[in-house]
Amino acid sequence: MTAPLALPYRVGLFAWAALAILQVVWHGWLFPAESLPPALVLAITVVPLVLPLLAIRNVRRALLWVGILSLFYFCHGISEAWSAPGQRALALVEIALTLVLIGTLGWGARHRSPA
Repeated sequence: MTAPLALPYRVGLFAWAALAILQVVWHGWLFPAESLPPALVLAITVVPLVLPLLAIRNVRRALLWVGILSLFYFCHGISEAWSAPGQRALALVEIALTLVLIGTLGWGARHRSPA
């Protein structure tokens, strides 16, 4: 039997999933791109969030990769919050989720039990 995941990792996994869902809702449903095919935009925004699933056997490593990738989403959120007032609420949610992801990395590293 495996031990349950520590709280920081559960929070990180939730933020990761929420960030991926946000991309689909934002770019696929609420505000699809006008100049690019929606499938291309979804591929650019969602596929990077799916790739760390390859490392999911090691949750810490997968979250580390998502944390690094989330810096792109943080910059995107800042850009959209500044330049697209109609999308500001979604951009702020994106910023918050990336901050939670990055925060859980530090939280998990700080409370990591010795191996």
